[in-house]
Amino acid sequence: MKKDRRRFLQTLGALSAASAAPARLGADAPHDPGKEKTPGAPAFLYLKEPEVAFIEAALDRLIPKDELGPGAREAGVAVFIDRQLAGAFGAFARGYRSGPWAEGTPQQGYQSPLTPQEIYRVAIAETDRRCQERYGRPFARIPGPQQDEVLHDLEAGAIALASVPSALFFSLLWTNVQEGFFADPLYGGNRDKAGWRLVGFPGVAAVYTGHIEKHGVPYRAEPVSIVDLQARRVAVDAHGHPVHTITGGKD
Repeated sequence: MKKDRRRFLQTLGALSAASAAPARLGADAPHDPGKEKTPGAPAFLYLKEPEVAFIEAALDRLIPKDELGPGAREAGVAVFIDRQLAGAFGAFARGYRSGPWAEGTPQQGYQSPLTPQEIYRVAIAETDRRCQERYGRPFARIPGPQQDEVLHDLEAGAIALASVPSALFFSLLWTNVQEGFFADPLYGGNRDKAGWRLVGFPGVAAVYTGHIEKHGVPYRAEPVSIVDLQARRVAVDAHGHPVHTITGGKD
């Protein structure tokens, strides 16, 4: 529902509670990975075709397109995830990797001998095998309600994957989905600033001194990204801050 989705996404804010947010599942139509490809979309650097199909199907369930605007798939979140996995994050380049690998607590952070790259690769393949055994098709080709069941089971740790705890995989996926939906478009997701438009975030900070005394007045502006500044699509002031275009509008 419209109000439910707005409430859900607005609670994400600066993603401070990303890892603890519950899954938001979509409508009942299954995703056909062969449809709605974006013309001129960049090639994937790390993800293979079956992995892209899995992720895009999951995006349709976790942050679906609705009357408020594009969902995570339309916003290019799969590209964001791919770029992150192809870089230092995916290789866990700045992480401790020498063990021992005891069962940790949520307060102890990342506790896996596998890198994010490896988690995505093995968990998607193993989840697809489970879906093939249970439904006769991989995840991307089963109906929406069944995809919801699989995602809920992954989140609850109810699917026994051979290489990685399913709850760890879901937590990583869900966190990355939220990051990709709200990160600057520079990183591949949040296409056309869809996430920012949904929650009313103006993007790169401007100078707000002219608005300080406007108490109780919403600040609504056309969002500005780093890409906009690099391409000189927006005016800047003498200090290089973007000059926001105020759009007005209602809640």
